Amino acid sequence: MITDKEILVLYYSQHGAVRQMAQLIARGVEQVPGMRARLRTVPKISATCEATEPAVPDSGAPYVELRDLEECTGIALGSPTRFGNMAAAMKYFWDGTGSLWLKHALAGKPAAVFTSTGTMHGGQETTLITMMMPLLHHGMVIVGLPYSEPELNATRTGGTPYGASHVAGLANDQPISEAEKKLCIALGKRLAQTAMKLAAPE
Repeated sequence: MITDKEILVLYYSQHGAVRQMAQLIARGVEQVPGMRARLRTVPKISATCEATEPAVPDSGAPYVELRDLEECTGIALGSPTRFGNMAAAMKYFWDGTGSLWLKHALAGKPAAVFTSTGTMHGGQETTLITMMMPLLHHGMVIVGLPYSEPELNATRTGGTPYGASHVAGLANDQPISEAEKKLCIALGKRLAQTAMKLAAPE
């Protein structure tokens, strides 16, 4: 029995924009025959020791487990920008993946990144690049967006060759633009196609 391969779409979203991007990327993944998306998120973290998140999120995707990373053939990683870097909740999760690093569980798998910022120059590209760092340490193959995607040349909102991005506005009230949507879908599709090629028998 042939089963579909899965791409893990792992995200952290506080106001909903990154979650919407994750869903669009998942749509792109599932445009590739034989590929499915597995949506997962990470819990918030707090400086207050007594603060805890529920074991199961109230809404949206389930929380990620290390086995999700092992079982999937590729990873799309998304986070809002926090001073030009990924959110602490996502960084905290990756800081706990040492056991996977020790056994090279992610080496050779493709990965892509995506983000949302309040302003056009609010750290989109630095956030995307810094999200790549733990993926590279795990030996993953980074997949970006080529300029053969016409929206990358025409967008007046988000979109970079390093990954998909969205400009949410300072009040988080800007909807995902048509160009941003198309680039999210294109990134998911390209990641899935790359995963399929890398997983193909030699």
